[in-house]
Amino acid sequence: MSFLQSVYAKLRRHPKRIVFPDGNDPRVIRAARMFNDRGLGVAVLIGKREEIKQLAASNNVSLEKVAVVDPETSSEMPRFLKMAAVLERYKGMAEGDLRNLLMTPNYFACMMLQHGLVDGLVGGVGSYSASLFRPLLQLIKPLPHAPVVSGAMIVEVPRHEFGDEGVLFFADCGVVPEPTVEQLASIGVQTGLLARQVFGKTPRIAFLSFSTHGSSAHASATKMSAAAALAKELAVRVGGAAGLDYPMEIDGELQGDTAIVPAVAQIKLPDSLVAGKANVLIFPDLNSGNIAAKLVQYLSGAKVYGQIVTGLSRPAAELSRGTLSEDIAAVAAIIGLQAIEYRKLYPLEGHGL
Repeated sequence: MSFLQSVYAKLRRHPKRIVFPDGNDPRVIRAARMFNDRGLGVAVLIGKREEIKQLAASNNVSLEKVAVVDPETSSEMPRFLKMAAVLERYKGMAEGDLRNLLMTPNYFACMMLQHGLVDGLVGGVGSYSASLFRPLLQLIKPLPHAPVVSGAMIVEVPRHEFGDEGVLFFADCGVVPEPTVEQLASIGVQTGLLARQVFGKTPRIAFLSFSTHGSSAHASATKMSAAAALAKELAVRVGGAAGLDYPMEIDGELQGDTAIVPAVAQIKLPDSLVAGKANVLIFPDLNSGNIAAKLVQYLSGAKVYGQIVTGLSRPAAELSRGTLSEDIAAVAAIIGLQAIEYRKLYPLEGHGL
């Protein structure tokens, strides 16, 4: 069973509601249909109802069982206005201005997510990253143990001897340009939790560098070593705070080959529980993480899903503007699967559409 087939099988047992703020994009409309047809839950498109209906018809896509919500006519708007008006960021904003803001699909979708009308959000294909991250950061509560929001990519490579049957998690690939030691530690633990939620296996987290365990005393290598040490402490605190046993194996600093190649690890770190079998790779900065994900995708023919936003109390994904329908639907399934665990850890407020 492939990675995605396993995701679909798990999600079919616990279907979820996923909101797509880019509801007027034909790729998203097709992805919503795929999500429903696969029995994964309910897809919710945000946008003008007639426009979406016309786009669906012109692309020969049925909207049967696909929910369409127009912020301008939604019965939830008065409630959302009251909820947003008490937030510190929006206090003093004129009601008309606040209404116009919440009618923006990204903002309306984030309100739906924060207040329990949907289980997850998948957006970004119709706008630049900031257009989605801004409402996500303003309206979705952060996790109490996560000092930073970051982005992870799920990478499925053709060679199944790497990671878990060819699946690895890369972070941070899209949010924090130059993370501090504390931020790197949090990124590592949050990505490890994501890996556990999606794959159900013990995260083996490698903090990457050009150095392995002190082979260089350069500041950047020392920084990754310190981040790995701090992540070990943070992982214990996060597991205890959640009341769950979320074991993680963490090591660093490690070179890339030491992290994923058993033969190299046997020479350099034969006693490590991570070296040679890492399934979560934490990069020193945004440059290295983003470049690595792109190169692996195009040079090795890997499938790359994401980015999955970590550090928020609700599951969400921010996709590239070039993402195709099949990949949008796949990420929606991953977000749905992640929501199963989120409902256990962070109960949602409110129900229904």
